[in-house]
Amino acid sequence: MADTPDKTLREAALEYHRHPKPGKLEIRATKPLANGRDLARAYSPGVAEACLEIKSDPDTARDYTARGNLVAVVSNGTAVLGLGNIGALASKPVMEGKAVLFKKFAGIDCFDIEVNESDPEKLADIVCALEPTFGAINLEDIKAPDCFVVEKLCRERMNIPVFHDDQHGTAIVVGAAAFNALLVAEKRFEEIKIVSTGGGAAGIACLNMLVKLGVKRENIWLCDIHGLVYEGRTEDMTPQKAEFAQASDLRTLEDVIDGADLFLGLSGPNVLKPAMVEKMAVRPIIFALANPNPEITPDDARAVSPNAIIATGRSDFPNQVNNVLCFPFIFRGALDVGATTINDEMEIACVEGIAAMARATTSAETAAVYKGEQLTFGPDYLIPKPFDPRLSGVVSAAVAKAAMETGVATRPIDDMAAYKAKLDASVYKSALIMRPVFEAARTASRRIVLAEGEDERVLRASQAILQETTEQPILIGRPEVIEARCERLGLEIRPDRDFKIVNPENDPRYRDYWESYHNLMCRRGVTPDLARAIMRTNTTAIGAVMVHRDEADSLICGTFGEFRWHLNYVSQVLATEGRHAVGSLSLMILEDGPLFIADTHVHVYPSPAQLAETACAAARHVRRFGHTPNIAFCSQSQFGNQGDGSGNRLREAIAILDSEPRDFCYEGEMNVDAALDPELREKLLPSNRMKGAANVLIFGHADAAGGVRNILKMKGGGLEVGPILMGLGNRAHIVTPAITARGLLNMAAIAGTPVSHYG
Repeated sequence: MADTPDKTLREAALEYHRHPKPGKLEIRATKPLANGRDLARAYSPGVAEACLEIKSDPDTARDYTARGNLVAVVSNGTAVLGLGNIGALASKPVMEGKAVLFKKFAGIDCFDIEVNESDPEKLADIVCALEPTFGAINLEDIKAPDCFVVEKLCRERMNIPVFHDDQHGTAIVVGAAAFNALLVAEKRFEEIKIVSTGGGAAGIACLNMLVKLGVKRENIWLCDIHGLVYEGRTEDMTPQKAEFAQASDLRTLEDVIDGADLFLGLSGPNVLKPAMVEKMAVRPIIFALANPNPEITPDDARAVSPNAIIATGRSDFPNQVNNVLCFPFIFRGALDVGATTINDEMEIACVEGIAAMARATTSAETAAVYKGEQLTFGPDYLIPKPFDPRLSGVVSAAVAKAAMETGVATRPIDDMAAYKAKLDASVYKSALIMRPVFEAARTASRRIVLAEGEDERVLRASQAILQETTEQPILIGRPEVIEARCERLGLEIRPDRDFKIVNPENDPRYRDYWESYHNLMCRRGVTPDLARAIMRTNTTAIGAVMVHRDEADSLICGTFGEFRWHLNYVSQVLATEGRHAVGSLSLMILEDGPLFIADTHVHVYPSPAQLAETACAAARHVRRFGHTPNIAFCSQSQFGNQGDGSGNRLREAIAILDSEPRDFCYEGEMNVDAALDPELREKLLPSNRMKGAANVLIFGHADAAGGVRNILKMKGGGLEVGPILMGLGNRAHIVTPAITARGLLNMAAIAGTPVSHYG
């Protein structure tokens, strides 16, 4: 018998949790522990110095320990997902998962703590006793009404943020979705009628959040398994439910649903019937958040109300209300300012930040993760996707600002713009090292022509260029195709309004272009007919001619096709006036810092003179990124121990460099491990002139350079900026088909740097 989908999912999930090692977490050291000296610092006797500093000033715990970035996820397992009271031990996979999400989305370290304690007051005692260890507490999957008691006691007694995510995280994301749904429906919080099912922790918190956002309490009708919560009811009542009791003779969900603008369901499957949806107001908003099966499916709701605006708790429908949009970022902002609590203002700042992200144009990174989905603000896109990398910078910064404004921040941030840039840098690996390049690019407004203007990555990059730089993109492509794709991708930019277009099929400059190209190439076998054909079909050649004619300052091409094919046309047009392609330089951003690799593309088998020229050009470019070049010539030969292979050419290149003074450090030839390990290099050649690890590796063959580049990308977690084409005065850069929209933005910043910066 074939496996059912449920069985297949179960087996896959168990396999995921079991292999390659059990669980989803491990602890890694952040300091070296390689010798006796390290041991003496990490533990006795050196550790005593950190202890004494903290004893003298408790605030320094965040300077000498991980506490300032450490959250506890605490549960007693009494209300786990849709599983109910499964106990503390069985809840551990969920808590581990929560910890992983903290780390993935906000860089927050986390311990999951499962406690066998069902008494809420005793559980609160245990949590409060953990305060010296953690910077904040995330309460998770504790049943109502116990969760209200635990959170209240902990907040009263602890001087760090305590946040029950099942309540407030859900409420914040529901608030953001409701904010945007009302914009789409053209309604206001102050005017709407809400009917809600489910009187548990999440449901009550959502209603309280909607009241904070402007809903009138008298317009909220709360129902549970026993029907309407009304004044005088005694069955299954709690103080939290009683706050929403209505003075009414109505008793059932069907009685109260008439004219409702918003249905909020946090109850169970099939609670809301299609006939009830028919009784709701025009353009009803339906949040059917029960998991795994909602109160009503989107298909059933739209069958009777086609213009309904719907959200669920499931990932296979649009508008998934997912707490991961909230909790990593509200904790990130709170921890960074040393907040003593998470207050209403911080929660509302989180609501507004999440809602604003959905209304902004979707990032290229998000589009790549959710390929094929329509990510444009509207009925089916009310809240952003969890993998939108901008969430941290926007939401965490808004939370931190609210904490400072309300007086609960013990470490206020002086420069919020710098703080947001730091958050962005934690998400975009290239942000920090690219900062000096972007700053240099802002000193001029250069025209960047993008040869493959119809490509989605180019279109998304063009919008980012217009938003984040002073550069002016020019796209080569068919206007109607570019217009349609901008519309389909939900981009704000439009051709001729925001950027110029060169249409290869019909451009008034066509004659000027082919004549310019023919004049350059007429004695290299290019006839007028061939020049005309190339200027109709070859966008790389068209872009190069535009730079040659001073109609653009730099060309970016290569999102498809082979590097040297593009280089041929770029060199035909732009390798003039003593300039030529010296080599290509790839910046690899690794966990322990940047590493530059050359020559990955231009010279397959570079001569000694070409290698020396590549080293000089690489040194100039490395300085543009704010680093001091330390160049190693790499080979299978090591300081003259082999007479064949690339060693001879590298030794000759070093001799060329030695022939006159240089303003950068270089050494070789050597193996890669010697280049990156100063101690090994010192053993091999104590008189070597290089200090520290090399940050530039130059190889004697493009196969070696390209192989190292690709291994670092695919297996070393490296992020590439480049390839940077050296030698043409920043007039052209040829990327590779693997480049992303963010990569194109980085290349545009490099291309946008004034030529004076490149010497």
